Amino acid sequence: MRYKVLLEQHAQELAESITRENGKTLAEARAEIGRGIECLDFCLAIPSLLMGRALADVAHGVDVEVLRVPLGVVAGIVPFNFPMMVPMWMYPLAIACGNTVVMKASERVPLTLTRLAELFLEAGGPPGVLNLLHGSADTAMALIAHPHVRAVSFVGSERVARQVYEAAARAGKRVQALSGAKNHLVVMPDCAWEPTVGQILQAAFGSQGQRCMAASVVVAVGDIADRLVADLKDGADRIRVGDGREPDVDMGPVISQAAYDRIAGYVARGALGGAELVRDGRGEGPPGGYFLGPTVFDRVSVDSELWRDEIFGPVLAVVRVKDLDEALEVVNQSAYGNGASIFTQSGAHARAFRERVEAGMVGINVGVPAPVAYVPFAGWKASFFGDLHANGEDGVNFYTERRVITSRFY
Repeated sequence: MRYKVLLEQHAQELAESITRENGKTLAEARAEIGRGIECLDFCLAIPSLLMGRALADVAHGVDVEVLRVPLGVVAGIVPFNFPMMVPMWMYPLAIACGNTVVMKASERVPLTLTRLAELFLEAGGPPGVLNLLHGSADTAMALIAHPHVRAVSFVGSERVARQVYEAAARAGKRVQALSGAKNHLVVMPDCAWEPTVGQILQAAFGSQGQRCMAASVVVAVGDIADRLVADLKDGADRIRVGDGREPDVDMGPVISQAAYDRIAGYVARGALGGAELVRDGRGEGPPGGYFLGPTVFDRVSVDSELWRDEIFGPVLAVVRVKDLDEALEVVNQSAYGNGASIFTQSGAHARAFRERVEAGMVGINVGVPAPVAYVPFAGWKASFFGDLHANGEDGVNFYTERRVITSRFY
């Protein structure tokens, strides 16, 4: 509770740190802080979440109890795109469940997590309970291989998530590896138009598209595609790109030159590969930074890399289909299953979508269906490797194991 108060008191400082090292706007950084502190709210209920079970007289004079006990030492390996929120998915709950934690910070954004660790000590956290490592991939793999580490939590790309999952599982450790995504938004003709367009723009281009719940593909159903693409372009034209610390900026830079080159490469190849480049964000923003403006492709086919790959940048692909059945075929063909949403005013359409879509986090008229910390962050398919997801009851189960006691007294 003292830690939560300190984080609230230092919210502006933390927001400036996130913007300084990640590039997202201050408004986005403040929203990230709110979602991080929400994880502490969840942890404050830990006494009830850690309660065991007891069953008396299962046989004559025999009782059975099930207790939750901590694992011991657990590790967290975090990405660059959410310097506060993603670490807060890991170490607060692990510590509340009785474990000690070693966090490996992203080498691209090490400052915010360092400050979070300092504030933990200031709040009275015992030395040695929350530990912080800096380094690159070699540091992470050494941490995974360490014999004292019982469980590994990871968030990052699909390629690295597979490596982490395989290495940790081979070493007999628990692992939750949150991976890549290609999130689809299905837009029905009966949607609430203006809110839908606004939510698509925010979901696609918020945080520079560098989030695993970003909208990557819009599936336009029926005869609405021309109007939808035109309105998306108009909305994207009004998004201001620049230094995230400036109050009039809507979108900051991507994380690095390598990220810029990779994203720009997808745009260049997509423009040559048959898709219609409706809006090209290359070259936008002030000079001297890794700035990319919102980019929109129309008439994207499902055999293209624009549809298939996680680009992890401000690039939105529009696929045209005739009906909801075809839209679901498009969504479910993806190798990923992190999030998917439908925009409709029809209860029948919403029900069909929620029952048939192959994604772990489903939105109904919600552009970014990222759940609150009280329930699991539940990616499917190639978006997650492991058995127990981050947050919610899954997180409690991941950071504890059950001890079953059968007793008889004479």
